[in-house]
Amino acid sequence: MTRFRESVRSLLREQVLDAAYRLVATDGWGGLRMAAVARAAGVARQTLYNEFGSKEAIGNALVQRELEGFLVGIQRELDAHRGDLEAAAAAGVGYTLQQAVDNPLVKSVLVAARGGEDDLLAYLTTRPEPVFGTAMAMLDAYATEAWPDVDEESRGLAVETIVRLTVSHIVQPVAPSEESARRIAAVTARIAYPGGRA
Repeated sequence: MTRFRESVRSLLREQVLDAAYRLVATDGWGGLRMAAVARAAGVARQTLYNEFGSKEAIGNALVQRELEGFLVGIQRELDAHRGDLEAAAAAGVGYTLQQAVDNPLVKSVLVAARGGEDDLLAYLTTRPEPVFGTAMAMLDAYATEAWPDVDEESRGLAVETIVRLTVSHIVQPVAPSEESARRIAAVTARIAYPGGRA
């Protein structure tokens, strides 16, 4: 019975997040209202409040869900280039930058934020969780296993640098995705292997 309740709750959360995703992608975060989410998800407003509590909690869950999807794709790219840190970094960053361009939620957040209207951008830029903390923990664990010859301090600096630079290029691109990915990867490799790889 407990497993059934957990399954129903998980389905409810996904239904609500799917509805919120569509609304944010269409109308932006600033225009999102709990009543509209409840209507779009086909649930009572009280059910929505019981499950999430606030609009901010929905935003956090939306960002976390998108981030998890990004991280699965990043790991796939890293695995394909595991023998070469710089190539792996370029592939992972390139994938992330391209996905950000193609992702309706990210696109909506960035367009609204450029007009000064969207506080969901804070989840990408000023709050340490979920983006920075989750991405850095995943990449640090991956790098520890894939490149054990990189010392702990260099690895930590490289991971933080790649995450922060990638988010910066998502928010304010300064070059085509491929070029940005190549440059971020080069910086990451130099931090990880300051004297060059033997």
